Amino acid sequence: MTDTISRPMDTMAEAVVDLDAIAHNARTFVERTGSDVMAIVKANGFGHGATRAARAALAGGATWLGVAGATEALALRADGITAPVLIWMYPPGQAFEKVLLAGIDVSVATVEALDAVAEAARATLTVANVHLKLDTGMSRGGALSDDWPALFERASALHREGAVHVRGIWSHLASAEEPDMHGLPEQLDSFDVARRLAADAGLEPEIVHVANSAAALRVPRSRFDLQRVGIGLYGVEPVPGEKHGLRPAMTVRAQVLLTKRVPAGTGVNYGLDYVTSTETTLALVPLGFADGVPRQAAGVAEFLLNGVRCPVAGRVAMDQVVLDVGDLPVRAGDVAVMFGPGDHGEPTVHDWARWAGTNTNDILTGIGARVPRRYEPQP
Repeated sequence: MTDTISRPMDTMAEAVVDLDAIAHNARTFVERTGSDVMAIVKANGFGHGATRAARAALAGGATWLGVAGATEALALRADGITAPVLIWMYPPGQAFEKVLLAGIDVSVATVEALDAVAEAARATLTVANVHLKLDTGMSRGGALSDDWPALFERASALHREGAVHVRGIWSHLASAEEPDMHGLPEQLDSFDVARRLAADAGLEPEIVHVANSAAALRVPRSRFDLQRVGIGLYGVEPVPGEKHGLRPAMTVRAQVLLTKRVPAGTGVNYGLDYVTSTETTLALVPLGFADGVPRQAAGVAEFLLNGVRCPVAGRVAMDQVVLDVGDLPVRAGDVAVMFGPGDHGEPTVHDWARWAGTNTNDILTGIGARVPRRYEPQP
């Protein structure tokens, strides 16, 4: 998408999604790890569009899809996607019948959840494919080690009965992207213990998965049969300071709506806490915190406008920001870029995460629904 930065626009704002980049990134993980890839397309594909992202990832060699809950998974099925899908979050009392009839795999971490899935399988005359999730040290989802024997025993009994098929066993790593990877070896050791206990209970799952994007690239011991690739799928390098050839897939940009020349000493936007130091030009851009521009980035954030990075002047409003463009020739209709791949000097999603004191996932998933998505190449 070499012309995305300056191409004329027919909307006030848009997020341009490079589907070829998503396919490339999926292919990169397949080639680097030599194993299967689960493309994580939860949260509307990290803001990129779940169905489009899923299709691009599958075209790039991913063989699985992962989403948080049943609604997301069923939406993929409704859009005609038939690839294996795993869900791992649901409330107590979740009805699994529609999920099982749609051929969706379910993660379970308790005996109660196993029994609920098995009951739905009997009611629908299906076999439920389940993945046993284990807490190996992250202290979030998954069964604690004291509960593993009971979980494995019950899963083995239901597997023998034919109500469930224990297809997978998995865990989630807490620090694979951190420089020191604190606690990661201990998590992998714990996972090895869990696998042995599962085998002792008669379970032989064909899919073992632990690695996220960072672990897939830097921790060979974690790769097993399947890599769950989330942020890396969208071209964000998951390990600070490392480059693996991933291509950012989203560019967010907007048209300048209005410019005005103002004298030195002019206060700008709510609170008037930004005051121009010299005579300057201000440019109004229709992206605000309702669109995903983080308010906490005010004072440090920049947009690219006509080849120059220009600071956000004053606070971020709900629908708009003001840029201080100095003496740069700017007129209404010029394109201001919030972030993109960085190939033309525009800020990246990493820049915005740093400015806002958050992570890249937060920035990408925060791009609001009223920012139209435009996909390239067009199908």
